[in-house]
Amino acid sequence: MRINSEITRESLKKIEKILGEPVTLGKFIWAIRQTDYECTQLEFSKKLGISRQQLCDIEHNRKSISPAMASEYAKKLNYSPDQFVRMALQGMLDRAGLDFLVDISPREKTA
Repeated sequence: MRINSEITRESLKKIEKILGEPVTLGKFIWAIRQTDYECTQLEFSKKLGISRQQLCDIEHNRKSISPAMASEYAKKLNYSPDQFVRMALQGMLDRAGLDFLVDISPREKTA
């Protein structure tokens, strides 16, 4: 898979410092739309296969995304799914008020 951008935890920390708050998956998707695709919500929502309103709700953190959907969106946008899945899981924990930090890695394939 061709990866558009390699976003590391260190890079996200730099972005968080600039924003003054944690980077959510919704804000990350908004940033990708603004910088990588430079398109409207309607155009971008079609690329993801969702409605413009759903995209708006995701970008404004009014709607959460399941880890499975986060992985699908990452693939459609040519990003690595692990960062999208990590942010989706982190968002679930944050909304639940649980003070945990998600760290994921791909499972090793068995023969």
